[in-house]
Amino acid sequence: MKLLVCIKQVPDMESRFKPNSAGTWYSDSDLAWRMNEYDEYAVEQAVRLREQLGDSSELTVLSIGPDRVVESIKKSLAMGCDRGVHIQDPAIHEKDPWQVAGIIAAYAKEQGFGLIFTGMQSQDRGSAQVGVTVAELLQYACATTLVGFAFDNGVVTAKRELEGGIKGVVKLPIPALVTCQLGLNVPRYPTLPNIMKAKKKEITPIAVADLLKEAPLVQTTSFHPPTKKGAGIVLEGDVNGLVEKVIGIIKEKTAVLR
Repeated sequence: MKLLVCIKQVPDMESRFKPNSAGTWYSDSDLAWRMNEYDEYAVEQAVRLREQLGDSSELTVLSIGPDRVVESIKKSLAMGCDRGVHIQDPAIHEKDPWQVAGIIAAYAKEQGFGLIFTGMQSQDRGSAQVGVTVAELLQYACATTLVGFAFDNGVVTAKRELEGGIKGVVKLPIPALVTCQLGLNVPRYPTLPNIMKAKKKEITPIAVADLLKEAPLVQTTSFHPPTKKGAGIVLEGDVNGLVEKVIGIIKEKTAVLR
């Protein structure tokens, strides 16, 4: 069976973000880049299934973006993926989730993948729309926010995280697509021997123009930091004194106690 896992490269969330010159997204200068955290769980689950199925399966990892995303593809190959596909697009940040899903679906449509894995959402955009839209475009069965996964005899058993800590279990016939939540598994660290093996694995470049068919449905028009608020006040002292201070401030600054 042919398997596909889709990954995205995102900035480290501890980075200092600032708007780009157009004011429509963040500037990518002086940022550290890494694989999207949710996607690491997707890669790990896909690799585990690849190991379960053995030589009867092949696992492809796909990423869209500029040349730097190849590093994340190589990490996935070192984790156990068989081959990589790099959809070359230096302006991926300008694509909305509908277009991104269209690009992935256009590639996957003729490949005959039995199972597709994605992260639940990306850490930078956070729309949680790409995976489910790919499933819709391909007419695949779909389950989201997986915290448990099993595959047997052509059927996926997926445990899903629902509201209030409740879990739901669904069964999906293949072909299917699943999106992966934090805690689904423990992603492995690539070992040095596997990193060396990954250097010999194939990464196929594809121009995004060969796959992009969808017009955007959403356009980001502005990207800016939150409006700065006034400075806070730090109060010190014993509880009784603090209570009096707080009441005095409320009376002075608001109309709540008037």
